[in-house]
Amino acid sequence: MSLVQRVRNIPPQAWLRVSIVVAVLTIALKTLAWWLTGSVGLLSDAMESVVNLASAAFALVMVRVAQSPADAEHPYGHHKAEYFSSAFEGLAIFIAALAILWTGVDRLLHPHPVEQLGIGLALSVVSSVFIGVLAWAMFQSAAQHRSMALEADARHLVTDVWTSVGVVVGVALVAVTGWLWLDPLVAIGVALNILREGGSLVWRSSQGLMDKRVERRVLADIEQVLKSFEHPTIRFDHLSTRRSGSRRFVDMHMHMPAEWTLRRAAAVRGSVEQALMSAVPGLRATIQLLPMDVEAHFYDEKDLI
Repeated sequence: MSLVQRVRNIPPQAWLRVSIVVAVLTIALKTLAWWLTGSVGLLSDAMESVVNLASAAFALVMVRVAQSPADAEHPYGHHKAEYFSSAFEGLAIFIAALAILWTGVDRLLHPHPVEQLGIGLALSVVSSVFIGVLAWAMFQSAAQHRSMALEADARHLVTDVWTSVGVVVGVALVAVTGWLWLDPLVAIGVALNILREGGSLVWRSSQGLMDKRVERRVLADIEQVLKSFEHPTIRFDHLSTRRSGSRRFVDMHMHMPAEWTLRRAAAVRGSVEQALMSAVPGLRATIQLLPMDVEAHFYDEKDLI
């Protein structure tokens, strides 16, 4: 088994636990870098790592909730809980960005020299390497397990890496040019960048909560399966799909000859359901059987008012 496949098979909870440990480590490294240098850019980098810690902890809780079995109050399961994690992470990013903006503007108005840049930048680079490797691994696992919470945390970590790169470049330029205003300017740029990422996470969460259709690749797999069953005596229509966390759902009508027995019709439907679930792991299919000459009224005019 390849390294990538091994990484993909590790469950989201394990990576989120690792993310918490790495967040604590990077907070310590980046805070030390800021304390040694006095750079507001490095301070903004450390503050974003605090958001990483809070987000990873909340994501771990939401993933556990999402994997809870269905119950009487939640007969369709708890899969959408992961979207709350992504929304929380987006809002946490907003708060951190506003704090960074405030600090950056204050330092821009009241410049302060930076010191011991070599050690500070080295600590920031080391922490960024840890975060970058972790983000790559989390993306692999998120794709395998279709975890919105893990993907959101990985995206935030990537933003953290780019933030660190920008800070390192900005602080290095301060050392070379002596222009103290570059340090707070970099911090403000970092804040604006993570504000953009926070908005993206909140938007993606809202789309998931509103039952967005499945991805184009998944829809293509579904249509390919249905095409293999199509026949002059069998056709499908009123196909609709939606996502719910790691789950994918598809509803449709399946038309077949009216003279078929219920047993025969149900057997064909069962074959279609099995083929769909084999093609798309985690898919749940709901297929309504109808005679070939009967059309169902999928929408009612009253529902459109």
